[in-house]
Amino acid sequence: MRILIVEDDAETSDYLAQGLSQAGHHVVTSADGPDGLFKATGNAFDALVVDRMLPGLDGLSLVKALRAAGSTTPILMLTAVGGISDRVEGLEGGADDYLVKPFAFSELAARLNALARRPAPRVEPHVLKTADIVLDLDRRTVERAGRRIQLQPREFSLLAELMRNPRRVMTRTMLLERVWDFDFDPKTNIVETHLSRLRSKLNLGFDVDAIETVRGAGYMIRGSR
Repeated sequence: MRILIVEDDAETSDYLAQGLSQAGHHVVTSADGPDGLFKATGNAFDALVVDRMLPGLDGLSLVKALRAAGSTTPILMLTAVGGISDRVEGLEGGADDYLVKPFAFSELAARLNALARRPAPRVEPHVLKTADIVLDLDRRTVERAGRRIQLQPREFSLLAELMRNPRRVMTRTMLLERVWDFDFDPKTNIVETHLSRLRSKLNLGFDVDAIETVRGAGYMIRGSR
């Protein structure tokens, strides 16, 4: 693994760098927050070890800055403070794991290996495309065959959920839970009502229904099979 250690205590930094290098890892070190942030954003690392207390920019702020910039690199945070609130703050700030000083090197190495085994987080595309329909999640726009279609927020969310699951039949219950956050209610027809409105807008001027009804099962975007 390629690992960045951001630690201002020279003795601790050297100890970690030597141990991880002997374990076969490529190690880069940094002694302060700003330099650590610079190296973390300018290079590709498999894992980061970040001390909580750093000069120039504290470790928590460094982690938050990386997450805000879109970094998904696993981060193990080190701290001399073992309080629960301190650990919770670090984890909620974007750290993947927490280790309280003093610690055994074997435990740190094992935690880094565990972080490296975690599957990479699924990154949702900004634009969804199925057949002739293009949905832009950032711009909140929908086009069919190049024609812009104006949708209400629920209609947009309903279409987005169908397009996030190509080649999969989405049931009424699934759509209720994911679009409206409703538990199953057999009496409501809210899904059918919004699907009817969505269909009328998507299909205006087109011969083919954009949404396929799978009898007795649910709905899916046509052309996604």
